[in-house]
Amino acid sequence: MKNLKDLNYGIIGLGIMGGSIAKAIRQHILSQIESTGKIYACNRSTASLSMATSEGVVDYAYTSDKVSEMIPHCDIIYVCLYPHATLDFLLDHKDEFKSGAIVTDISGVKGIFEKSLPGILRPDTDFIIGHPMAGGEKEGYANSDAKFFINHNYILCPQSFNKPENLDLMRDFVTAIGFTRITETDCDTHDYKIGFTSQLCHVIASALVESAQDPEITAFGGGSFEDLTRIAMINAPLWTELFISNKEKLAEHIENFQKKMEEFKQDILNEDSDALKALLEDTREKRMRMGSIRTIKK
Repeated sequence: MKNLKDLNYGIIGLGIMGGSIAKAIRQHILSQIESTGKIYACNRSTASLSMATSEGVVDYAYTSDKVSEMIPHCDIIYVCLYPHATLDFLLDHKDEFKSGAIVTDISGVKGIFEKSLPGILRPDTDFIIGHPMAGGEKEGYANSDAKFFINHNYILCPQSFNKPENLDLMRDFVTAIGFTRITETDCDTHDYKIGFTSQLCHVIASALVESAQDPEITAFGGGSFEDLTRIAMINAPLWTELFISNKEKLAEHIENFQKKMEEFKQDILNEDSDALKALLEDTREKRMRMGSIRTIKK
């Protein structure tokens, strides 16, 4: 099997996630003695490239118009773009990938890849569908951090065309940069569950902020509002694309949430303390069970 410390890594999009991946590779893989691998990065902003280069995170920096010069050098390429932009990138540059290269993504929706990849891929390259479940609220390379991945979960969606040795290498890679759980599933299951655990949460946090009638209400905050709405400091273009790309599954989760909100509302209005107490006790038990579930597949 290939040795991670001797591979060349390409990062397409040096924002908060691309930057964090590059930093994790530098700290946990290429810091090893006698490592020969390099990190190549492509980004529209030259400021991010300059910062990453000056910090010693990136070895070779390319602007978007020069990416075709970078791609053939890379053994593993991370495409850290929005979902549809990722597909466009694969289509535009499919003939430039190094033979035997592994290409992967970070997108929050997967169904669109499962449908489109067979018509895009070259037989001598391998696209592994993945989703690192980590990150921060603020955007840009300046806010990237290798620590985001420590003890977090990584989702892989293996496809029939993936080579077993490449999947094994990908598992070793995500473990090496800090992830301690690897969940493997199909794309449809990913989109349904992420629609609940991530996208619905962002909708709820955003709706809560929007529902505030008094912008100074946070003067009365004690932590609950802040905890619930941290993720409402949202990247609007990205999350708009994610919501719409997963609209059927997300809408189903929203409807189920609305039903529960209505149940709480009616129990409160009716002063039905028994029903409300039972509902809250059930909530507590469910949440405790959720916290104990860990799915690990390697």
